[in-house]
Amino acid sequence: MVTSIDVVLVITLLSVLLSLASSRMMALVKIMALQGAMVSVAPLLLDKHSSLSHEGIFFFQLMFLVKAVLIPVLLFTAVTRVAIKREVEPLVGYHASLVAGLGLILLSAYITRHLAIPSTGKATLLLVTAITTLGGGLFLMMSRTKAITQVIGYLMLENGIYLVGTALTSQSHSIYLVEFGVLLDLLVGVMIMGIILHNINRTFDDVDTAYLEELKD
Repeated sequence: MVTSIDVVLVITLLSVLLSLASSRMMALVKIMALQGAMVSVAPLLLDKHSSLSHEGIFFFQLMFLVKAVLIPVLLFTAVTRVAIKREVEPLVGYHASLVAGLGLILLSAYITRHLAIPSTGKATLLLVTAITTLGGGLFLMMSRTKAITQVIGYLMLENGIYLVGTALTSQSHSIYLVEFGVLLDLLVGVMIMGIILHNINRTFDDVDTAYLEELKD
């Protein structure tokens, strides 16, 4: 029987594949907003989080606001300011990236089967989705040259780490404390990223990180 958590996790997996196959920056920002929303609501749909305190509900509302609204708005502003519409020359082509994403899903399923962790409960796709999202973020960071795309990969990596924590921990309060600290660091990092992108674009008229190799002492 398909449950609501399974639907959320499948959408998250699709968002990883779409991000690997997309070259348009605005599309990537929208995909990350969708992924942030799905990751934010996933713990609420698990049985072990069925009875949440007022603090827990407030935390998940705050996380949804940051992941699905605030960070995408900051990314949208950064993309608009540097006037970049798409990534033209990725290190790995988009078709190859999509194949790599499918391979990540298979590898994640293999790893999950051999880990045999019972704490995932009814959400059989949870750990598979977590490892795939984590791996997809790493792949996006390494296979793209635009700084904005690399930051989006970093955000995807953080989403994967959060899902791994959700799958492995049995104490919801531990998730609150760890993710709240990571969330603040992530928000500050995105703000700093906006400033760095503006300076890179002003210096090189582009945000391709390969140009940073031209810097000399």
